[in-house]
Amino acid sequence: MVISKKPLHFIVAMLVAFMPLTTFANPTNDSTKVEAHAVEAAHEKTEAHAEATHEGEAHAEPTDIKSKIKEFINHHLLDSHSFYFNGDEETGKHYGFSLPVILWDNGLQVFSSSKFHNGEEVAESNGNFYVLHHEKIYKTDASGKLTEEHGHPTNVRPLDLSITKSVLGILLVAVLMFLLFTGLAKSYAKNGGISKGIGRFFEPLVLYVRDEIAIPNIGEKNYKKYMSYLLTIFFFIFFLNILGLAPFGFNVTGNITITLSLALLTYLITTFTANKNYWSHMLWMPGVPVILRPVLAVIELLGTIIKPFSLMIRLYANMMAGHVVLMSIIGLMFIFKSWIGSSLSFVLAFSLSILEILVAFLQAYIFTMLSSLYFGAGNEEHHHEEAHH
Repeated sequence: MVISKKPLHFIVAMLVAFMPLTTFANPTNDSTKVEAHAVEAAHEKTEAHAEATHEGEAHAEPTDIKSKIKEFINHHLLDSHSFYFNGDEETGKHYGFSLPVILWDNGLQVFSSSKFHNGEEVAESNGNFYVLHHEKIYKTDASGKLTEEHGHPTNVRPLDLSITKSVLGILLVAVLMFLLFTGLAKSYAKNGGISKGIGRFFEPLVLYVRDEIAIPNIGEKNYKKYMSYLLTIFFFIFFLNILGLAPFGFNVTGNITITLSLALLTYLITTFTANKNYWSHMLWMPGVPVILRPVLAVIELLGTIIKPFSLMIRLYANMMAGHVVLMSIIGLMFIFKSWIGSSLSFVLAFSLSILEILVAFLQAYIFTMLSSLYFGAGNEEHHHEEAHH
């Protein structure tokens, strides 16, 4: 079946044209709100750290604009046990909502993150006391004091199964994908194989993943059993990347634990669905001297670990770097405080935002493409000429 690439080109053009209008909600905020948020983030971190230091030690709160911007960027990049849009420096109020904290510590401990009061107070649950330090939960006594060794808390950390901001973003994307693609499937059934509604917008991308990624790399014979995973991983990464550019600050794909989980899935699927030819070529490579085969087997086995590691680092590093650079350029507007410098910073941030949208597409494509290459290698058929070696 021949599929025209014009719809795909149109989709990319429309996204490039309109996405910056939403992704740049952050720079349009006035400097007072942004600085207030930066001061609040800096206050939380320094106050929590001061509680954990030895007697007589203190850390002054950053007062210069550069330190405030740095603290604000760090606050954005970290995962959070609460979801707040902004804060009011004068009243100390935060606009948003708390998220459920779920811990396994002598049984299941469930309570709201509002008990931490943004890391300023000790949370109590069933006689157990916890403090929030740099978005990590530590067990303490009623005083909430942390003991440190070499600048790091040594208190016990319970198993944290909380619904954090990153988990909330993943759930939102999962629900969105479920509604979107179940609707697309139903429209096919109702309209004789013709899609209708919003699903038509994503149909060319589905066909592109099938015809340009799955079939060429895996083959006509085996591609169907991997299509559900390839489509899921493509749209999952793409939607999360776009969500990370939204004003709410979901930095999900910039979290190395998330990219590790995605890469591990690709590794496990490749390992457990590979045929015997894949393992025979890896463990006892034909066509080379017998004395070299054990050495090559070790190298090939190491390669199976390096491949998912490269998937993890590529996605994490690209998305994290994009967030840091974009927010740093936005922060320059509040450093210059002049119409020339601020205007130049805005233009640079606007241009980088467009580039980040393209990177969101590109990283989803690269992850899916490399995964399909690994699946194709695991299903490669035996070549007849190798039987003569």
